[in-house]
Amino acid sequence: MTPTATGVSRPGFAWAAPAAVFFGLFALLPLVLVAVLSFAHWDGLSAPRFTGLDNWSKLFEDPVMLKSLWLSVLLTGLGVAVQTPLSILLGVWAAGHQRNRAVLSAIYFVPLLLSAAAVSVLWRAVLDPNFGVPAHAEWLFGDGNLVGVQSSAIGVLTFVSAWQFTPLHTLIYQGAARAVPKVLYQAAQIDGAGRVRQFFHITLPQLRNSIITSMILMVVGGLTTFDTVLILTQGGPGTDTTISAYYMYQKAFKNFDYGTASAIGVLLVLVATVISLIVVRLSGYDRMRSTMEGL
Repeated sequence: MTPTATGVSRPGFAWAAPAAVFFGLFALLPLVLVAVLSFAHWDGLSAPRFTGLDNWSKLFEDPVMLKSLWLSVLLTGLGVAVQTPLSILLGVWAAGHQRNRAVLSAIYFVPLLLSAAAVSVLWRAVLDPNFGVPAHAEWLFGDGNLVGVQSSAIGVLTFVSAWQFTPLHTLIYQGAARAVPKVLYQAAQIDGAGRVRQFFHITLPQLRNSIITSMILMVVGGLTTFDTVLILTQGGPGTDTTISAYYMYQKAFKNFDYGTASAIGVLLVLVATVISLIVVRLSGYDRMRSTMEGL
């Protein structure tokens, strides 16, 4: 154990060595290879040919790429805005001892057990304009082609992602809410604070660390979403839902332009890293020293 400046003992590097080796082989090494490939032309068959900054210059001159980057950020932002309040409320509720809470929580967490592809296929069938729910509720869905217009297609993608991944973040908040010291609530009750005031003045501040962690996971997951777009909209109508991850797939496996696809991949990593660092710095998460949630 190695003592730190704050007097807290931490495990030595040997404890982290297996995880570090695994991360280096399956994360850092592929990332370095992709970064190198972003400066080359490669069709997947012939030998890679170094082209300098050609891939990058074409990338920033491509209107579809710039639009896809904006759509990726938009969908990520919508995901954070929708999933964060829902998962906080559900997580705090699931942390209680209500009647039938365990059964209801187990049912609610079922979407988390399914793959993104399975969830997308499920909702594609449910939202089918000819045989799905929209075909039997024209008064609500109009012609029923929800993925035929950009605004409704983005809404569908946001809803499906929230339906699958909100349970994951709910689980994070459930564990964090159970770790909040009960004495804080007892003191608040003595002072006459109701449940609403306790939630906003005790629970939310105590969930600060978990909120930041959850948001970072949402940012990374949102920017790398692929399966949902591939199955539900295929980037359409036109390129109205062609996010960067899907555009990278098109460049690599349809156009066989692995150099440009690699550049898109590196760009996504940079954007996700920058946004995550901004969230960490603005929240003060990097300055927290307490081992207690929110302190």
